[in-house]
Amino acid sequence: MTNSIHETEDSDLIFVIGSNPRENHPVIGAKIKQAKRNGSKVILADPREIDLSEDAEVYMQVNVGANIALINGMIHAIIAEDLVNKDYIANHTEGYEELKEMVKKYTPEMASEICGVAPEKIVEAARLYATSKASSIYYAMGITQFKSGTNGVIALSNLALITGQIGRPGTGINPLRGQNNVQGSCDMGAFPDTLPGYKSIKDEKFRKLYREEWGVELPSKVGLTITQIMDAAHHKDLKFLFIMGENPVVSDPDTTHIIQSLKSLDFLVVQDIFMTETTKYADLILPALSFAEKDGTFTNTERKVQRVRSAIKGQGEAKADWLIFMELMNEFGYDVHYDSPADIMDEMARLIPQYAGISYDRIEKEGLQWPVKDKNHPGTPILHVDGPMRGKGLIVPVEYDLPAEIVDEKYPYVLTNGRNLYHYHTRTMTAKTEGLHKKSPESYLEINPLTCKEIGVKDGDMVTVTSRRGSIQTKVVETKKILKGTVFMPFHFAEGSANMLTGTEALDIKSGEPELKLVTVSIEKYEVKK
Repeated sequence: MTNSIHETEDSDLIFVIGSNPRENHPVIGAKIKQAKRNGSKVILADPREIDLSEDAEVYMQVNVGANIALINGMIHAIIAEDLVNKDYIANHTEGYEELKEMVKKYTPEMASEICGVAPEKIVEAARLYATSKASSIYYAMGITQFKSGTNGVIALSNLALITGQIGRPGTGINPLRGQNNVQGSCDMGAFPDTLPGYKSIKDEKFRKLYREEWGVELPSKVGLTITQIMDAAHHKDLKFLFIMGENPVVSDPDTTHIIQSLKSLDFLVVQDIFMTETTKYADLILPALSFAEKDGTFTNTERKVQRVRSAIKGQGEAKADWLIFMELMNEFGYDVHYDSPADIMDEMARLIPQYAGISYDRIEKEGLQWPVKDKNHPGTPILHVDGPMRGKGLIVPVEYDLPAEIVDEKYPYVLTNGRNLYHYHTRTMTAKTEGLHKKSPESYLEINPLTCKEIGVKDGDMVTVTSRRGSIQTKVVETKKILKGTVFMPFHFAEGSANMLTGTEALDIKSGEPELKLVTVSIEKYEVKK
């Protein structure tokens, strides 16, 4: 996030797109609700009528995969009505004229044909966003999990830059992370092409810094993405895989392919706190401690590095992640020793510019938001305060592109997926909580009543859903909150799994992200054999 969570209540206008914060990020969702009560206005763009729809001044029920067309339509309207921030554009951006030329064709009428939102709603949303004193954007995987996901984020950046809605309280571009320490793992270099601190693995200056600290030569070759890892395993080009705290058999696209890939490995290690669908294929399982059993830090969605302290004693042979890794490194012949996670944080401060001023002493009572430049720096609640950190904010024109799969006679429906309030990711933990399991015990498919009539099913019926990759059975939930011709599934469940249907054929060329949020399917009533 460019801004802080508490600033949600400082926004005059909150634009939520591709996210269902009240169910998926309840803390921020509650703050949006509070902001609304205090006078903030809300714009929502989502394929489903979610809880937040009722609070929105403008609710735009956008077609799945049409985010860029919608955003470009808003940008066109802002430019056409001369609502841009000319001073900010002149002083803090580059590339505006190219954007202005590109969006000429994205009239509200043209954008409407693609995204399914009425032209007058696009214009109203554009006016509200551009003219509010402090407008903020909140987005999640409903933006990023498309083959054009990176361009979707760039389009939102363009929107913020041409209106100057960045670098001030209550503004900014705020991605909502899917899990509690996703931000922290990204900071630590959990990408195939970066060192910790988001420095390119090809950057000799930083490779030298790490080489001197660790006493080893770092590879300069970019590694594989998750999709590429599974493909390499499938083709036996990858022999060994270590999976930590992930359950790809449920969470990753094309489940059949994932299982085949794991079976093709010579050796699979899974480190987790519970047995999962993925541990079934492991040659070795390493039991880890949960958040409540270990010391360390989490870095949350607002870039705040916070202490985590053990509240209860770990069970059995389970160990803290850092201890498992240290012992493995020692076994591999790399002699390194840490007495505690505090030692590791000190190393992070030496190597990662954003963490330079962070220590356990400083975050004992209150976390710090990076970048923290030195031991006296207070942290950075808002990014880009004096203009974009790169010097000039780069405006990049991005075009709408058709999704990889288009409905046809064989697969006439668009399926999108997401989360619900009661479960967390693949239910590794929440399925073990009786109350949550009772609230949401099984897979289901939300279908519009008109679509139900077309298929010949009703609420509670079982249906077979088929894509180009496989079929599943699931239960119908008849609802008007999804458009005719579009259906929705939560991806939490291993039985009736949404990811049996999704695929990896279409990838974002910039990030490698599969088009998880859109797949075309057929649906027919499932008759139980007697």
